[in-house]
Amino acid sequence: MSEKKNSSMAVFIPVMLCFFTMGFVDLVGIASNYVQKDLSLADSQANIMPSLVFFWFLLFSVPTGMLMNKIGRKKTVLLSIIVTVLSLILPLFGESYEMMLIAFSLLGIGNALMQTSLNPLVSNIVSGDRLASTLTFGQFIKAIASFLAPYIAMWGATQVLPSFGLGWKVLFPIYAIIGILAIVALALTHIDEAPAQKAASFGGAFKLLGKPYILLCFLGIMCHVGIDVGTNTTAPKILMERLSFSLDEAAFATSLYFIFRTIGCFSGSFILRKMSSRMFAMISVAMIICSMLLLFFGHAAWALYIGIALVGFGNSNIFSICFAQALLFDPDHENEISGLMIMGLFGGTIFPLCMGYMSDMWGTLGAVAVMAVGALYLAFYTLKIKK
Repeated sequence: MSEKKNSSMAVFIPVMLCFFTMGFVDLVGIASNYVQKDLSLADSQANIMPSLVFFWFLLFSVPTGMLMNKIGRKKTVLLSIIVTVLSLILPLFGESYEMMLIAFSLLGIGNALMQTSLNPLVSNIVSGDRLASTLTFGQFIKAIASFLAPYIAMWGATQVLPSFGLGWKVLFPIYAIIGILAIVALALTHIDEAPAQKAASFGGAFKLLGKPYILLCFLGIMCHVGIDVGTNTTAPKILMERLSFSLDEAAFATSLYFIFRTIGCFSGSFILRKMSSRMFAMISVAMIICSMLLLFFGHAAWALYIGIALVGFGNSNIFSICFAQALLFDPDHENEISGLMIMGLFGGTIFPLCMGYMSDMWGTLGAVAVMAVGALYLAFYTLKIKK
C-alpha cells in the first residue's frame, strides 16, 4: 500500500479502532427489534428508531465539516466517540420508548460527526490512489462491530446476565467500554493533518450538488444506506413472517447479513486494487438485485439465507466507491464533499420510514419493494462511474 509519512501501524491501528466504533450505529437494527418486542410496537413505530438515528445526518453532516476546519479532524472524531459512548450509557438507566429515542438520537449524532470526520482523516494517512481500498478496509473493521451486535444481544437475552437486569441490553456497556478505549487510543496518537480548507457551509455544500457527478454519488450513498439499514431491520422480520421463527432465532439473519458484508469489505479492499471501481460496482449491484428477487419471492429458508448473504456482500463496497469517487472528483473541496456525502446517509431515515408503512400494509413484501427501488438506482449509477 502506498502510504504517507504518518501512515505507520501506530497511527493505522487507532484509526481502525475508530472505524470499529463507527459500527456501533448498526446495533440499532437488532435493538429496535428487541425494543419492539418488549414494548409491543407496530412496525411503523419500531422503524422510527433506525430512522431517527439517520435523521441527524441531515442536520449535522455539513456543520461537522465546518467544525473540522476549526478544531481539526482528529478532535472532531474524538468528540464523536464521546457522544457515541454517552448514547450507549443512557439505555442502562431506563427502557422506555422515549429513553430509547433519546439514546438512538445521540447515537445518530455521534455517528454523523464520526463518519464526516473519520473518512477524510484517512486521506491524511494514505495516498489518494489507495483511498477507496483503505476506506473499504475501514468498512470491514466497522462491519465486525456490526455483525457482533446481534450475537451479543442474543447472548445476553438467552444465556447470560438476565439476573443483573440487562438481558439483551448487555450490548450497550460492552460497546461503551470499547468506545472509551478508542478515545484513549486516538487521543494518544499524533496525526499530521492537512491545512484547514475554506470553511464549509450549507450553501457551499448544496452548490456542489449542482455538479451532476456529485449528485449521482450523493444519491448513491442514500440508496446504499437505505438498503443497509432496511436489510438490518427487516431481515429478521422476513424469517419471522415466512418461517415462523422466534425473534431470538431470527436475529441470526442480521448477523448473516453483516458476516457477508464483512467478507465483502475485506475482499473489496484487495479487489479494488486490481479491478476498476466501475466494474466492481456493477458486479456488486448485480448481487443486490438478485438478492431483492430472492427476498421478494423466496419462502424457503435456503432462498432467504442466500438473498440476505448476497445483499450483504453486494452492498458492502458501494459506500466506499461512492465516497471515494466524490472526493477524487473534486479534491479541492474535501471537507464540504465529505459533509455532503455523509448527509446522504439520511437515506437511512427515508427508507425505513417508507418500509415501515409499506410493511404495515403489505408485510415484508412491501418493505423489500422499497429497497428494490434503491437497487435499481444503484444499477443506473454504476453506468456513470468514472473508470
